[in-house]
Amino acid sequence: MKPLTVKKLTAIIAGKKEQGIDEVLIQYGAYRLKQVKNPNTAFFTSRRIIDWKSLEGFSPLILVTDWTYRKNEIPKHVIIIKVANVEDAYWKFVHFYRSQFNIPVIAITGTSGKTTTKEMIKHILSAEKNVTATKLSSNSRTANLQYLLNIEDETEAAIFETAVGAPGDVSSAGEYFKPTIGIITNIGAHHLDYCKTLEGYIQAKGEMVDILHPTGTLILNAEDVNTRKIDVSKFSGRIIRVGKDASCDFRASQIRYYQHGMQFTIHHKKANHEIFVPGFGEHQVYNAIAAIAAVYEVGVTIQEAAKQLQSFRQMSKQLQLFEGINQSLILDDTWSITTTSLDAALKVLNSLGDGKKRVAVIGTITDLGSWGNKIHEQAGELIHRMGVDVLITIGEHARIMADHAVKLGFKAPVFTFKNSTLVYKLLQDIVDENTIVLVKGDMYSKSLHELAENIKK
Repeated sequence: MKPLTVKKLTAIIAGKKEQGIDEVLIQYGAYRLKQVKNPNTAFFTSRRIIDWKSLEGFSPLILVTDWTYRKNEIPKHVIIIKVANVEDAYWKFVHFYRSQFNIPVIAITGTSGKTTTKEMIKHILSAEKNVTATKLSSNSRTANLQYLLNIEDETEAAIFETAVGAPGDVSSAGEYFKPTIGIITNIGAHHLDYCKTLEGYIQAKGEMVDILHPTGTLILNAEDVNTRKIDVSKFSGRIIRVGKDASCDFRASQIRYYQHGMQFTIHHKKANHEIFVPGFGEHQVYNAIAAIAAVYEVGVTIQEAAKQLQSFRQMSKQLQLFEGINQSLILDDTWSITTTSLDAALKVLNSLGDGKKRVAVIGTITDLGSWGNKIHEQAGELIHRMGVDVLITIGEHARIMADHAVKLGFKAPVFTFKNSTLVYKLLQDIVDENTIVLVKGDMYSKSLHELAENIKK
């Protein structure tokens, strides 16, 4: 955080200092008690603090509050700034802090690929710039303040992942970050427990259009059906489309698998560039094109971006290839699961498994609410359409995929399990050196993680 004095903060939030020293420097911010982890923290709260002893180790603590305490109730080492309304004061502080920095700020949302795209952008920009970014896929709305305060005088660019758990999440992130460049990687069906419908989820992702600076840049996946449903008519900035279509501003062609990654040609402004990106699948190409388009806006040439991408480290548990039991190959894709990422994973399985026995072990898709049955049936349609040689599902909802695939005419062997206990023994019996196994689930499925680890060599 770029430090500021108690006196400065008091003026910014139109408060009144009731106790303490003006010259004390504020170096951290918090709006929840558990976020107070260091001395010199400005803590915004309307709740009455009773257990002052637990906060003794964080002195000096700067308390910004609209609660009226009794005389001598607050310890002398606590600095008090009284305000009329804590929430108003908090947002005045947030808006002031963001206004101090005139740098490129990139915000990324999407059902799949946002973490990888963000990490690619960070990797490319870090070669020449001081960059701050969200940590891996830690994108909870409660972390927004800390990520904002990571921007300091030395920061030259910032990249933030803005997830959607519910409508308003992207808008809230925009209040903090005020991005100059926005990316929507794709929109599948996810978090329907809070967004209620697919249309609601699309609208929630579409909040990206509203949070961008009026002269900013919006980068869209031109081929994604749901992304095309977003109304961009009122956006006054520049729209860049990426994909394979001839109309795209950054167009990919000649996409092919090549030694632990993807090789392709990118076409931009009548020039062609050969690109290699680590990580399997056409979806990885889309991640790379979006990343290249974003850094190009920041001033990095495509040649420089291509050179940096070659050393990009593939994300853990995202279609990583390993040697497995009985000399088989294992595709560990246990980071997340949506119908969008399942589609991508099955395409990779079929490409790498050409001429081999293809086994898919698939877990439950979460965060669907009342849409659980329908989305799992859609997953079954995917499996039926794309085909595998053996299907194994783990979990009650995952069984819906298998049942629906069979109903549609899926002919390959199908095994359904409530948990993973018996799956390891089954795989021992059916896999060999001519088999590739996809394990597909999410980061919260401990049993699938363990299974993936156990069947690796």
